[in-house]
Amino acid sequence: MPRFIFVIGGVMSGIGKGITTASIARILKSKGFRATCVKIDPYLNVDAGTMNPTEHGEVFVTEDGRECDQDIGNYERFLDENILSINYMTSGSVYLSVIERERALEYGGKCVETVPHIPEEVIRRLSAAARRTKADFVLVEIGGTVGEYQNLVYLEAARMMHLRNPQNVIFVLVSYLPVPKQIGEMKTKPTQYAVHSLNAAGIQPDFIVARSEMPLDEPRKKKLSIFCNIGPGDIISAPDIDNIYEVPINFEKDKFGLKILNKFGIRARKQDLGSWTRMVRKSRLAKTDVVIGIVGKYFGSGNFTLTDSYISVIEAIKHSAWSCGRRPKILWLDAESYEKNIRNMKKELARLDGIIVPGGFGKRGAEGKIKAIEYARKNKKPYLGLCYGMQLAIVEFARHVAGLAGAHTTEVNPRTKYPVIDLMSEQKEKVFGKRLGGTMRLGAYACRLSEGTKAKFSYGLPAGKAGVRTVYERHRHRYEFNSSFKKVLESKGLVVSGVNPESNLIEIIELRDHPFFMGAQFHPEFKSRPLNPHPLFREFIRAAIKNKKGAIIKK
Repeated sequence: MPRFIFVIGGVMSGIGKGITTASIARILKSKGFRATCVKIDPYLNVDAGTMNPTEHGEVFVTEDGRECDQDIGNYERFLDENILSINYMTSGSVYLSVIERERALEYGGKCVETVPHIPEEVIRRLSAAARRTKADFVLVEIGGTVGEYQNLVYLEAARMMHLRNPQNVIFVLVSYLPVPKQIGEMKTKPTQYAVHSLNAAGIQPDFIVARSEMPLDEPRKKKLSIFCNIGPGDIISAPDIDNIYEVPINFEKDKFGLKILNKFGIRARKQDLGSWTRMVRKSRLAKTDVVIGIVGKYFGSGNFTLTDSYISVIEAIKHSAWSCGRRPKILWLDAESYEKNIRNMKKELARLDGIIVPGGFGKRGAEGKIKAIEYARKNKKPYLGLCYGMQLAIVEFARHVAGLAGAHTTEVNPRTKYPVIDLMSEQKEKVFGKRLGGTMRLGAYACRLSEGTKAKFSYGLPAGKAGVRTVYERHRHRYEFNSSFKKVLESKGLVVSGVNPESNLIEIIELRDHPFFMGAQFHPEFKSRPLNPHPLFREFIRAAIKNKKGAIIKK
């Protein structure tokens, strides 16, 4: 029978529930058990695909095509395994399932109520995820913060599961201990109130993961123990760190994994964090910077720069930089400002070793991205375009190399004379019929690689994989390279280096007379892992390392 570990947040959001969940799963895996992670989002959205990335963060896509919260990406990166759609639920999807069952008379005439029917649907889904993954441990992250109205039904589901099988369910509260500058002392009272709120929902935490700016000291640990009814040894210190991949190692300093196994009355099968520890050590040893600029539009929120919109891109850069013995330095570049100030754009881009234009949608900032792409092409600056970044690279090439003035994507200009990027045929009915949620091209699709291309070479490394011909990558888009322009662009030097064998959709483009200029219609960042960097990011970083700084700026 699988064991369930519920991870719940206290005091405020954004303190690391997802990383805590992923880290515990990694530790349990290192001890010889099969662990999986489930995320519960308390939003009425049916999936994360319709959420604003600036507010909610990146939309992560699973191998089987579910648009999920970014924490699913953290789970995949820490476990080095694919997490499928069955491991993600929102309030919208749960309520929709219950309503659909009621409409089908599957409740046999009963009055359908929020409690117990919503918690029972949650329990059914958690049990299904456990069976599908054949997991020994199921880590369940409940979104939001204890005390919020939205997640009460999920706490009720957790309470019911504990009531039925108390020996197979434990609770971890991830809570924040502030250190107000004016006081200069770590305060435990907010966490005490979080525990009291959790107690009011019928749940007593087995562990408290104490998040703070600095390590937890003994007086604070003793105080939490007394007022939260928990043993001092079950309070785990979790101070701020620069590298999230160090969290499992820090947890193991407190023997967190063994303490969890002791709660369940079982022993570790092995002890093996070796490969993980070596990866973290290598990241620490990297002292020479590789400077990468991300030209985007989803990181501005008032006076703050929020990077969660591109979290998988950031992590993919880190994985590859560390594997090459470099320290990644990422600069955030505002595409909209490049539409107005070319001189400033050239000054900023000249400082970079490589340029990335990530995925996105819409008109805002598009012309600024195209100008940055033109700079990368002319100045032989390593360039990697992801989804929209590939599409705009084709637009730039069509305009400035192939001579198709005014070429564009119909997403931005439906009346362009040269629609080099156009709405996919199967998407037209969906868009015009306003069937937008969950209807893009989603999930993993095959990509057949062309011989003699940088893409083929990239996927052929490391040694032993030189014969790879077809790879599978994850998509999230409605628009594609218009194949009617393929011949004219190829005649001017564009190389099509990857194609979907079923639909003939062009998946990868590159330039031959360039150290590294590549665009992918898919999102390679979704499949990059700290122990297995993605091939395209790895080769992009290698090209960036070789890139000579201070290249001559061409007009």
